Amino acid sequence: MKEITGDSKNLRKLLGGSKYAIDYYQREYKWQTKQISELMDDLAEKFLESYDTKHDRSAVEGYGRYFLGSIVISDKEGSKFVIDGQQRLTSLTLLLIYLHTNLPDPEDKRILSELIFSQKFGKKSFNLDVEDRVTCMDALYSGKPFDESGQPESVLNIMARYRDIEEGFPDELKGKALPFFADWLVENVRLVEITAYSDADAYTIFETMNDRGLSLRPADMLKGYLLANITDTAARNRASAVWKSRTNELKAIGKDEDADAIKSWIRSQYAESIRERKRGATPEDFDLIGTEFHRWIRDQQERLKLGKSADFASFIESDFSFYAKQYLRLRKAAEALTPGLECVHYNAQNNFTLQYPVLLAPLRVTDPDEDILRKLRVTSSYLDILIARRIWNRSAIDYSSMQYNMFRTMQKIRGKSALEVAEVLNKLLAAETETFSSNDRFNLHGMNRRKIHLLLARFTAYVEAKAGLTAHYAEYVDGKGKKAYEVEHIWADHAERHEDEFKHPADFQEYRNRIGGLLLLPKSFNASYGDLPYDKKREHYLKQNLLAQSLHENAYDHSPGFKRFIAESGLKFQAHKEFKKADLDARQELYGALAEQIWSPARLLEEAKA
Repeated sequence: MKEITGDSKNLRKLLGGSKYAIDYYQREYKWQTKQISELMDDLAEKFLESYDTKHDRSAVEGYGRYFLGSIVISDKEGSKFVIDGQQRLTSLTLLLIYLHTNLPDPEDKRILSELIFSQKFGKKSFNLDVEDRVTCMDALYSGKPFDESGQPESVLNIMARYRDIEEGFPDELKGKALPFFADWLVENVRLVEITAYSDADAYTIFETMNDRGLSLRPADMLKGYLLANITDTAARNRASAVWKSRTNELKAIGKDEDADAIKSWIRSQYAESIRERKRGATPEDFDLIGTEFHRWIRDQQERLKLGKSADFASFIESDFSFYAKQYLRLRKAAEALTPGLECVHYNAQNNFTLQYPVLLAPLRVTDPDEDILRKLRVTSSYLDILIARRIWNRSAIDYSSMQYNMFRTMQKIRGKSALEVAEVLNKLLAAETETFSSNDRFNLHGMNRRKIHLLLARFTAYVEAKAGLTAHYAEYVDGKGKKAYEVEHIWADHAERHEDEFKHPADFQEYRNRIGGLLLLPKSFNASYGDLPYDKKREHYLKQNLLAQSLHENAYDHSPGFKRFIAESGLKFQAHKEFKKADLDARQELYGALAEQIWSPARLLEEAKA
């Protein structure tokens, strides 16, 4: 009988020349944006601790290592089946595909390709070999289009998580840093491969690791520390019941949400320092709370005014209970449009996970609920405006790019009233140099399609609402299959139709991709009419949303609510019987002005006084 083995491997040794299969009952890939974003942020943070632009690539060998946990394998007669760890292996494969796509050097691409797939007798197969994923993985690797209609949940999640990587890949890792990061990922990121030679042994290992690991979670260690310092038995029992109730509510919405709630709470109220973004800098409050909040709270007992037994009881029954409740409210608002907290949802759709500690920062345990809601509306509106402006100006909104900014914002608004928060945040927006008017050539490119989709959904829903119609934002963003909406070019991809205005096809493409030349329309529309000249599809726009209809004069004749909105807003909506370069310019200007109204800083004071 073969012994169970454990071997620490980097990605090159783990994936190079190895094939991993997944039993049919284990095949679901379930990671969501939150998990992929956290992985990206953790990897970027660890890499940037060592990276220096003055280094050559050989220096990567001495960079810090990152341990990504263990995977459990059942080796059945030489075939490796993943019992635990397929979520990470799938996600790492998606990251490797992204790097392969974006690295310019063919040799770098070749090295990564060997970790993604192998070829034998002319047949290519992925190293994480799951039959129903082959087509979508091949499409991602080769850059081919892929029809997601009718695909299983795992395939849809894979496509969505790859888009998350594309959109959220930190700017600091791009350009010169990219090959360094690829080297570091392949050589310095390690997992322990635990191999058993029967399914029974493999599952025993998996269950033992999970069962016995529960008590070691930071949230549970914090609970134990706090309760141990409550000497009154009745008070301890009450605090324990509160802790259990709140954490169960949080766990019901997702794994580790209790830990995330605690991190957001402690950062929002107590973090006074953050690590400098330079090589060799040491972790400070913000960073330590993110990685080991249970130790940080224990070490900062005096700062948190945790002295007597009653202090520890209050810390759970009052503070923890309050902020966990508000975090739960925010997470629910992030998942679905909630009246009054719509911006929390919009921010979440842009994968802005940093919003939670910022939103909690001004809240006080003694605040009445109406004040809490005012503060949440003001702060979430600020973040919505800031995110939209940065997207419009092609500035990064990923975790590593924004954490210092958000840390400083938390400090500025901590514990303030709604009106004070609005005043502070208005000043921050006024100091920003990036507004919608600072980029009159904002356009669609390979990395921002999802963000353009969200902006167009906001435009479209806003115009509908202001015209007195039902706004269909959720439908525009979340529609699936035949009900899915896509970014549609007003100009079909035929440069030859526009040779009178564009001498070179590249100039045509740049103009065609400007946001003024885009609409949000059903996928079926694009399939049926997308290739037609403008004059042939203009009539068909009348059957679509109001933003598309506005290209046709009938939209103005048959909608008094729309005409009233135009008069009140001053926006220069107009019909276009033809769509030439000047027409697209006018539409570009219209969209810019529309953005200025939707994301107007005046909203902050309005929300504070509401």
